[in-house]
Amino acid sequence: MLKLFDSSLRLFVVPLSVATIWITVTNKEDNSSYGMLKYSNLSGLKYMVFISALCAGYALVAVACSWVKYAVSKAWIFFISDQILAYLVVTSVAAVMEIYYLAYNGAKEDSWSEACSSYGKFCNRVKLALILHFFTFGCFLVLAVISAFRAFSLFDPPLLNSQEVEQVRG
Repeated sequence: MLKLFDSSLRLFVVPLSVATIWITVTNKEDNSSYGMLKYSNLSGLKYMVFISALCAGYALVAVACSWVKYAVSKAWIFFISDQILAYLVVTSVAAVMEIYYLAYNGAKEDSWSEACSSYGKFCNRVKLALILHFFTFGCFLVLAVISAFRAFSLFDPPLLNSQEVEQVRG
């Protein structure tokens, strides 16, 4: 049952990541006063697209490997890979949240005005992509817990001698 849930979560990551990529890459808005704004103007959005592609590719490979008999025993590989991907998704979520915050609120002390009043459609699509990417992070967080359980359940719990038990109780 855990294996099916694991595979389902991994497969769920693929459409989330593809949707994030599509929404971000096709995001552009032209403003007569300020000009064209597109995703490629912002490095944080390009980073999110890269991480989303990495997530989708890894999820597909991981699902395929999880159903191959010899790869199932490689719990540590899944554990480390899931941890790395979860952290990478966190970094890209943080980068895009910063972009969205600055676009929505501006930074008055740095003389940056907010941009969402001029580029509303662009900001709304960034927000949608960010939400989808955050769901991807949620999937990888759960996958990291599952893979940690699988990796560490291979070992027996440490044995305590009677003196250590008394010290813990007393």
